[in-house]
Amino acid sequence: MIMKPVMWMGSSREDMGDFPADARREAGHQLWKVQCGDDPDDWKPFRQVGRGVREIRIHEDSGAFRVMYLAERVDGVYVLHCFQKKTQQTSQHDVELARKRFKALPSNRKPNR
Repeated sequence: MIMKPVMWMGSSREDMGDFPADARREAGHQLWKVQCGDDPDDWKPFRQVGRGVREIRIHEDSGAFRVMYLAERVDGVYVLHCFQKKTQQTSQHDVELARKRFKALPSNRKPNR
């Protein structure tokens, strides 16, 4: 089995590290599944951020948490944003931050020759 490395964008790694232990453990497990080429247990596409972006949804006693990522690249799984969800709808701030990090990803295009 070939595992893709996780590429952390901005403060996403530190933000996930701030999750309570149960949510952090579950987020790590779900990211491991993505690294191995599997789907997380609970996810949805998050097209508002960019093409191919998905959101892992974590529900624990400590609250609702989200991990936005892009796994379509051959070089790794890019974690764009990790946060605790406090309202029904994802805040515009969280969407904009993930979109900014998505746009900052290295180009996946091959140069024209």
